[in-house]
Amino acid sequence: MSGRLDGRVAVVTGAARGIGHGIAERLIAEGAKVAVTDINAEGGAEAASKFNSAAADSAFAITTDISDRDSVARAVAAVDARWGQLDILVNNAALNDSTPFENLDYEQYSAVLRVNLDGALLCMVAAVPLLERSACPRILNIASIQGLRAWPNTMGYATAKGGLVNMTRAAAVDLAPRGILVNAIAPGFINTPACVMPDGVHEHDTDWYKDVYIKYGKIPAGRAGLPADIAGPALFLCSEDCAYVTGQTLSVDGGLTATF
Repeated sequence: MSGRLDGRVAVVTGAARGIGHGIAERLIAEGAKVAVTDINAEGGAEAASKFNSAAADSAFAITTDISDRDSVARAVAAVDARWGQLDILVNNAALNDSTPFENLDYEQYSAVLRVNLDGALLCMVAAVPLLERSACPRILNIASIQGLRAWPNTMGYATAKGGLVNMTRAAAVDLAPRGILVNAIAPGFINTPACVMPDGVHEHDTDWYKDVYIKYGKIPAGRAGLPADIAGPALFLCSEDCAYVTGQTLSVDGGLTATF
């Protein structure tokens, strides 16, 4: 590791596991200190302990509900109190949903949007006063290829992620005068705990995934991604190397959205 983020402070939401955990781990490996914010208090504490065992005082956990403005405000205030700065915000926390159209419930649909879309906005609004004090402020939103392409039974999730893609553009325009760059990553099939379906089966173990996506090449790379595959591009978009890129969404999907 090159220490490209020495002296930087980051907030990564949903960092207890999966993609958020992978991004936090990479940012710390590059020298950053990371606030592990997650609604899962036990998981967040375990992640922070793991990170600190590798690099002392590199992380601390903050139990945070990103759909609650007061909870978000407390998290940002805790970061300011502990480290006195904020340079990077990674909006990763999300709520999965695969409700069929005929079973759509407005309350559930609204809950998905409150977390996956409104939560990112609440985090940005709370973080901007600290970010604009930074010499290298970055916001990274974790969207999804489901925000770029349609998929059955994802009305709430896909709508929220599609909104996050355009929110990234809007925020990039609004925050550019403050020197804050805003970009997004749209992951494809990434092997995380969220891949376990309600029936307990891992989606990458299903026949349809193995046939359509692997055997018949819908994913040209020929495999599912790992959190580390997202963490590398995330590092670039959070670093000084990303100096003239803003308002963009990078698909990290093994070539999935390049095919038809």
